[in-house]
Amino acid sequence: MIRLQPDEGLSLNLMAKTPGDSMRLKQAELELDFREQFKAPRMEAYERLLLDVLRGQLTLFMRGDELEAAWEWVEPILDHWEQDDTAPVPYASGTWGPAASSALIGRDGLQWREEALPED
Repeated sequence: MIRLQPDEGLSLNLMAKTPGDSMRLKQAELELDFREQFKAPRMEAYERLLLDVLRGQLTLFMRGDELEAAWEWVEPILDHWEQDDTAPVPYASGTWGPAASSALIGRDGLQWREEALPED
């Protein structure tokens, strides 16, 4: 999991062999908490972007051709939404989404990774 501001960090869950001569696996978590690891003061959300603009550093910004390509991709979607009266399907915060999303890919015999049953 990647966590963004204000609590930046990185968590990685993996299966690790337990110590000893048996072949038992146990879930282990690797955790990087930026606040703990890097004790230096952090910039606010847009502070770095504004400083980059003032310095002429445009690495974190899109070029003009990238921006045009992004709009070419998203404008047909926005146009369709504008013409369609169907409202978005609500779902509870913290869940993987509405049941309709599972049904949508289920028609093709697929399932979301998060919904897959663990293999024995």
